[in-house]
Amino acid sequence: MKQIICLSNEAWSHSPGRTQQLITRLKHTQVLFFSPSGSWREIRFRAKGRAVKPNITVYPLPPILLPADERYGPLFRLEQLRLARFIAGRMEEHRFRSPLLWCACPEQVHLLDRLDYDGLIYDCDREWDDLPPAWEGSLASAADVVFAASPELAERLSPCSGNIALLPNGVTYPLFSRIAAPSRPRPEDPVLGWAGTIHGDLDLSPLLYAAQARPRWTFLLLGRREQNPLLHRLARLPNVHFLPPCPLMEVPEHLSRCRVLLNFLREDQPDCDVIPTRIYEYLSTGRPIVSMLWPDQVEHFPDVVYGAHSHQEFLTLCEHALEEPPAWVSQRRLSHGAAAAWSLRAGQVSRILGTAGLL
Repeated sequence: MKQIICLSNEAWSHSPGRTQQLITRLKHTQVLFFSPSGSWREIRFRAKGRAVKPNITVYPLPPILLPADERYGPLFRLEQLRLARFIAGRMEEHRFRSPLLWCACPEQVHLLDRLDYDGLIYDCDREWDDLPPAWEGSLASAADVVFAASPELAERLSPCSGNIALLPNGVTYPLFSRIAAPSRPRPEDPVLGWAGTIHGDLDLSPLLYAAQARPRWTFLLLGRREQNPLLHRLARLPNVHFLPPCPLMEVPEHLSRCRVLLNFLREDQPDCDVIPTRIYEYLSTGRPIVSMLWPDQVEHFPDVVYGAHSHQEFLTLCEHALEEPPAWVSQRRLSHGAAAAWSLRAGQVSRILGTAGLL
């Protein structure tokens, strides 16, 4: 049984992210899953590890008191040494000997020289603009295999590694496809929905425009909310409703109430070509999707997603989506979702690592 040390950039969750989705599907493995601490007051790292699955034990890392910045010199290195010692202690406790090391963030490059491992994986699912590029370059250069979530990420890392595999995001397909049979709300009371974190830089102006122009439409927004500048204006509209975040298992139930699913843009990611997990979840429901696009952006799924470049076009395409015949292209959407199932993505990882002699 292969031993894996997973250094995640997200906490273990009932709404799992990319790393958790992949790691849990790797067969014949024993995993120590280390998640970042919540805050400097975090003390959970002092508790025993939590066995979330028979082969996976989760540990929160000790809190980091300083920002990820080498300018802090000895203090920065001291904190990285503290993290490495904590991880090494858990490895010794579980009798891990030269495991496979899975990294999900460039900051983890500072732990490489302080840990004993046999094989290094770097899984890149975003641009790390807030971290020094040299960190990611060094991590990718040291990795035996690099997984990239998009072609542009793969191209950006190509000078650092000759072993890059394209691995887009995925979806828990059986969970979302179970609501694929189209619901039939009253035509005069359509519901349009969004599922995901409302980040501070998420451009909600198309939603505001549509909600004001079509007061008889209902808009549901499901997920965690940050300090977004348009939230207070949307909250005053009687046809816009916010739902709190919920476990992944409950998301399809909320989406089943919607006739059209919506996707918006983050203003600080104008050049990002990573397809978010949300799009694959939408596709797996078979329902119409209306997505905002950047001026020069080409829709990844033009045959099944309505792509809008302006507020008025967004409103018009929402109207077209509401008029779409129930079974017109739903099967094609389901096919796109099925092809992105996390089980298939994890199978691809297993084959690549097996070929490289790492798994």
